[in-house]
Amino acid sequence: MSELNCGFNNEDRWFRYRAAGIIIEDGCVLFIGSRAENYLYSVGGAVHHGETAEDAARREVFEETGVNYEVDRLAVIHENFFDESDGTLRGMRCHEICFYFLMKPRGTRELGPEGRNSLGFAETRHWIPIAELKEYRAYPEFLADYLARPYEGIEHIVSDERPAKE
Repeated sequence: MSELNCGFNNEDRWFRYRAAGIIIEDGCVLFIGSRAENYLYSVGGAVHHGETAEDAARREVFEETGVNYEVDRLAVIHENFFDESDGTLRGMRCHEICFYFLMKPRGTRELGPEGRNSLGFAETRHWIPIAELKEYRAYPEFLADYLARPYEGIEHIVSDERPAKE
């Protein structure tokens, strides 16, 4: 029996409840890429029905890195609104809520074998220097500013990239 993701598609609308890990080693943050998308994205994925966000973050981090990272703490709750113009969500009006957890550093960037995303595309890993993150097409974009400054507590960030209504 497959797990039921917390999200839905309805005509041109897409919603996802997501959990992600922020993995930092030696001044670099880990992002994922795939042939299906023309950008990099944070390590994470859909929360399964009945699963806590923290458990989902640990599971997704393991699935995408092959490593059992430990959660340090919840860092950001992100509400994200966007209309997708390309990639697997092309033409969709998107709404995502994601819980971002800082993962405890391990002192190494060594990871397990690369895996595949839910569509079957091979995923690649990219350790990006935090100071250079703005130079990449990497989502979520707020991470570049967030990681460049001291952070503590839990932040609530809302991103709205939908076209302005006339």
